[in-house]
Amino acid sequence: MRKKKGEVSLEFNKQPRVLIDEEQIAKRVKELGKEITKDYEGKELVVISLLRGSFVFAADLVRAIEVPVNVDFMTTSSYGYSESSSGLVEIVTDIRTDIKDKYVLIVDDIMDSGNTMKEVVKYVDQKGPKSIKTCVLLDKPSRREVDITPDYVGFTIPDVFIVGYGLNYGDYYRNVPYIFTFDD
Repeated sequence: MRKKKGEVSLEFNKQPRVLIDEEQIAKRVKELGKEITKDYEGKELVVISLLRGSFVFAADLVRAIEVPVNVDFMTTSSYGYSESSSGLVEIVTDIRTDIKDKYVLIVDDIMDSGNTMKEVVKYVDQKGPKSIKTCVLLDKPSRREVDITPDYVGFTIPDVFIVGYGLNYGDYYRNVPYIFTFDD
């Protein structure tokens, strides 16, 4: 897939264009980690990473948070092999951690329509946490279909299809260390 660091070989008739490079991502993740550390100082924090897309971002983010963190995972599905969300959110795998009376931070790769995060927040809230906040690496507010705004945002981006740094196209490209789009 990658020929050398920073170079992607694609199987498609599309040309990749880097939107956010590795250095920009690393810098912003560290900034988010400091902000979250400050906000959760002295609190018991549970980070719920929404799989699969957020696993790379969540791994880097929790290492940048300097308070004790319990990490759990939830698998949701709304994209399949499409370039846009279906709007239907399915919780495929639930968390194992008891989050009653805990501070919860739900981490996802991207918020566009907002459907996934809104449904996950509603579902997690039924488990009785003390508070729920959300953190996304990428926010596409122009695509919002529901009333939700992430509490922590890495980057606000335009309405383009993006891949890399955990975000897939079909089954591939999650391992690319930067975020890119395709130019036809």
